Amino acid sequence: MLKGFRDFILRGNVLDLAVGVIMGAAFGTVVTSLVKDVFTPFIGGVVGKPDFSAIAVNHIMIGNFLNALISFLLVAASVYFFIVLPANAMMARIKGPVPDVPPSTKPCPECLSDIPLAAKRCAHCAQPVA
Repeated sequence: MLKGFRDFILRGNVLDLAVGVIMGAAFGTVVTSLVKDVFTPFIGGVVGKPDFSAIAVNHIMIGNFLNALISFLLVAASVYFFIVLPANAMMARIKGPVPDVPPSTKPCPECLSDIPLAAKRCAHCAQPVA
């Protein structure tokens, strides 16, 4: 029962969806701050206070936007280092090493192009291959 739950949680699409939701919410705060604290005061200053909730001219709040941006970067780093990296390491440990695939081609001794192992002639230079 627990093995099935572990496989469900560690499936790629479940983990990707969870990370996507978390990053989407964090990025939403950055965009909201950019519009609320930078664009809206700038437009209010240029147009002349078009009822943007009592905006005073020259009060563009870059600090609030920088706080939201730093918060987003901290959330992104936390998600990466505490969710994505451990999950990838656990999946690599569960799956084990990937076996080496034997080569399916060999170099032509005459022109050094890659040809299939079963080929008797090179397709590029037409030389017989032993």
